[in-house]
Amino acid sequence: MRKKDIVYLLSGSVGETAEFVVKAVTEQFVGGDLEIRQNFYVDKESDIEEIVTEAKETNSIIAYTLVIDSLKDYFNKRASEEQILAVDLLHPLMNAFITKFNREPLCEPRLIRKLDKDYFRKVEAVEFAVKYDDARDIKGIVKADIVLIGVSRTSKTPLSMYLAYKGYKVANIPLVPEVPAPEELFKVPRNKCIGLVITPEKLNVIRKERLKTLGLKPEANYAQFERILEELDYAERVMKRVGCPIVNVSNKAIEETANYIMGILNIEMSV
Repeated sequence: MRKKDIVYLLSGSVGETAEFVVKAVTEQFVGGDLEIRQNFYVDKESDIEEIVTEAKETNSIIAYTLVIDSLKDYFNKRASEEQILAVDLLHPLMNAFITKFNREPLCEPRLIRKLDKDYFRKVEAVEFAVKYDDARDIKGIVKADIVLIGVSRTSKTPLSMYLAYKGYKVANIPLVPEVPAPEELFKVPRNKCIGLVITPEKLNVIRKERLKTLGLKPEANYAQFERILEELDYAERVMKRVGCPIVNVSNKAIEETANYIMGILNIEMSV
């Protein structure tokens, strides 16, 4: 039986970058029996010695993302001495930055993991989106940065979560003919509300598939064409009353719709 090939990951942080890159490369070798061994938070020479010794014994590759120069230099020296193939995943690009932009790197590990204002803003926005999803609490309408309205299956929830990840507090309100739209909705500034529409044909297909996943018959009223037309007509009347911009999501990906919304509302999308 053939032994597994081994790749060691070595990082001064949690190793997400190294793991992602190595797994992406691994996928290109279909059928390869590869084992990935992770070694994270490496911050002293003794850690390196353990990995070098083990990698030499197993004739393996070491992929690393060390940014502290002294530690990186020591590792490169030891890998060379032991004739171990070591791949630097960060420094070729860092060197390109230095050359092109004439800037020096900080060479500090774990910078990407530091908790900053953007991080807490995103966490708060995600919690907001969950709390005020699907009109669970209409108080969210006046507190939100963005309010999404539309009939069922117009991507309100996925859009809310995507925009929340970008740091925006989003509330979404389903529009149903039998349920009057909350009065708070008509007090929201027009530039904070977005109406989501979809073609009847597309919605019909989506709803039938939704019923199937729930184990229900596709002939249910929820997916009937007449019912869909009724809901869309009602939603259009509400949107006209609100006076909000309207986005057709029929053939748009979530990311595309989100970017379009940001453009409409003139909000700069955070990176």
